[in-house]
Amino acid sequence: MKGKGGDVGSRFPLSSREVAAASTVVLGFVLGLLGVYLTMPASDYSFLKLPRTLEDLQILRDHLETYTSDYTAQVLVGYCMVYIFMQTFMIPGTVFMSLLAGALFGVFKGVALVVFTATAGASSCYFLSKLIGRPLVFSLWPDKLSFFQEQVARRRGGLLNYMLFLRLTPTLPNTFINVASPIVDVPYHIFFLATLIGLVPAAYVTVKAGIALGELQSIGDLYDFNSIATLFLIGIVSITPTLISKSK
Repeated sequence: MKGKGGDVGSRFPLSSREVAAASTVVLGFVLGLLGVYLTMPASDYSFLKLPRTLEDLQILRDHLETYTSDYTAQVLVGYCMVYIFMQTFMIPGTVFMSLLAGALFGVFKGVALVVFTATAGASSCYFLSKLIGRPLVFSLWPDKLSFFQEQVARRRGGLLNYMLFLRLTPTLPNTFINVASPIVDVPYHIFFLATLIGLVPAAYVTVKAGIALGELQSIGDLYDFNSIATLFLIGIVSITPTLISKSK
């Protein structure tokens, strides 16, 4: 099959290095969760579930605070596995996981943890989509895909700046960017750098809010006008070099 993104049917879509990276992620899921299970004390873990509301998150935070101090490594590994799994398979709710990082680990450690797991999960989703994602993307987001493909083709010379802009602003959903980037031939090194750097501001906002979890009334409180305006401003600054170079 030959599409706008190039010929994808004539060769295996992943290089040996990418296969190794994807395999490492899968192995990490298995070993990480197994290690957490084997080293945690016998107890009632019925409270462990993916939070869907702020109330769920507060209950989870209250239970995990004790375990975090006594079993820090296990909680960290379990947190990373769950976050990466959710990102890989596009499961909604990572914003609650980011809030939880702030509540359990504070701002500095929480931001580092969220950026690491979000980047790893996005990378895992990228590789998975490169293997099997094309039919899914074409069926779910045909219009967004056409727009994204056109923009990527036009901005090849400053693609990192454009991808940073997308990560910093809500122009396109992050889930769509993760799964569509390999389809429109965004190189992985550009995808990785834009994700690693571009997610920091939003991660900081969310993690910081997690420290004062009890004060949040709704998820909408996370991103007020000032927060969104700031993210857009940073995004515009990131894409300015590309716009200047095109005007010359």
